[in-house]
Amino acid sequence: MGINKRDEGKKVNSNINVTPMVDVMLVLLIIFMVVTPMLNNKVNVDLPTSVSGVVMENANKEDAVVVAVTRDGRTFLGSNQVTDDDLGTKISAMLENKTNKEVFMRADARANYGKVMDAVDGIRSAGVNQLGLLTDKIEDESTNVMTGQ
Repeated sequence: MGINKRDEGKKVNSNINVTPMVDVMLVLLIIFMVVTPMLNNKVNVDLPTSVSGVVMENANKEDAVVVAVTRDGRTFLGSNQVTDDDLGTKISAMLENKTNKEVFMRADARANYGKVMDAVDGIRSAGVNQLGLLTDKIEDESTNVMTGQ
């Protein structure tokens, strides 16, 4: 009688399966690609609301010059806090090589009106052609009733 010997050790697969790792990495890449544009507005302000607001697509561009005035009166250029005296010079330096001299302002609804006007004066002193005041648009309830929403 012969002895049966099993050669299971020869059947062991020593290759590394990287497919699950690649799947996880692609999902993470997609999540970061979706979340990154949302991080554009770095300074949190509660924008005032308006019914007749016009959509300004240029405000969402990465190279847009955005000035924010917070509720406590601080002024930000992008994500950096600036003083009212430095605002004009820093904006003019940012707009130096641009043909479209447009600046967008995000002012908190409860910000001091004098602080907002100081920021507007600083923007105007930089030689800005257009100043866009950003607001949140309210949906008119009469249009919702008419469309059945």
